Amino acid sequence: MTSTAVSVPMPTVPRRRRSPEEVHSAAPVTGPRKVLLAAPRGYCAGVDRAVIAVEKALEHYGPPVYVRKQIVHNLHVVSTLEEKGAIFVEENDEVPEGALVVFSAHGVSPAVVQSAADRGLRTIDATCPLVTKVHREAVRFAKDDFDILLIGHEGHEEVEGTSGEAPEHIQIVNGPEDVDKVTVRDPDRVIWLSQTTLSVDETMLTVNLLKARFPTLQDPPSDDICYATSNRQAAIKKISPSADLVIVVGSANSSNSVRLVEVALEYGAKASHRVDFANQVDEAWFEGVSTVGVTSGASVPENLVQDVLNLLAQYGYGDVEEVVTAEEDIIFSLPKEIRAALKAMGDSSRGLGGRGQRPAS
Repeated sequence: MTSTAVSVPMPTVPRRRRSPEEVHSAAPVTGPRKVLLAAPRGYCAGVDRAVIAVEKALEHYGPPVYVRKQIVHNLHVVSTLEEKGAIFVEENDEVPEGALVVFSAHGVSPAVVQSAADRGLRTIDATCPLVTKVHREAVRFAKDDFDILLIGHEGHEEVEGTSGEAPEHIQIVNGPEDVDKVTVRDPDRVIWLSQTTLSVDETMLTVNLLKARFPTLQDPPSDDICYATSNRQAAIKKISPSADLVIVVGSANSSNSVRLVEVALEYGAKASHRVDFANQVDEAWFEGVSTVGVTSGASVPENLVQDVLNLLAQYGYGDVEEVVTAEEDIIFSLPKEIRAALKAMGDSSRGLGGRGQRPAS
């Protein structure tokens, strides 16, 4: 059977850049130029765990290893794994019967798990444990016959996976604009859950509007928005009031990266742009800019941030101040299928995967 891989285009070669002298003469900057570098930024524990799971699968089973959807939402990570032999597909029916498939960090519905079993696929579940927590909450409250209001972006893989746990009990609420459309069977048996990568502020706005309609609406047992999303948003909130420009490194389909651009603008940055790679930075953004904020989404490897910092240094922004708002030391075990394989093969190199520490600058 022929499989259709997910195409991940590499960035195009940019047009000739204007020199630093040309940029500075176009809009002179008074005073020193500097960079405020957010910390935490970049890889979270769940992303690290998922990427390591694919790398270990390739190492121990050999290519090809199939991955349903992008393992994490980052073009560089996906293309790097493709070079090592990973094949990214949209659905299980693109995977040859009996082959190995990895489920992405965003999670899958029970129907996807069943379709893999029906095709005799060997599976590795790389779902982030924090997403799994939301799945379990959905199952628990559906079993207790609650209406579940799932705040998230319809069509996002994480939302599809969570809603698939109890579709008859779950309504997706995209944001504040959807609140008036919500209907429930019993206002006293309603709970809200959320996608893990949303804007904290917008989510709470939606929750408050829902509670105005349903005063007895219950909160999740613990926060659904993950620690990494919250921490990265907190860091950019601190930087943005002092920034003329904020650059967020992250892919367009990365919800948490897109939210960082929005949060930067909401909290005072004069301009904010998202890029996958340093060569997508437009030097025109530097005109009249003295302070640049830099951060990255939770699925972005640190080398991509360093590429942006190197480019900024070429344009006179070599003074980098790291702004630390939290320390992260979360560790997740690798998926049980990988741990079992490592143990059987005597490989003790990394039974634990996903150390979400603050990246070194």
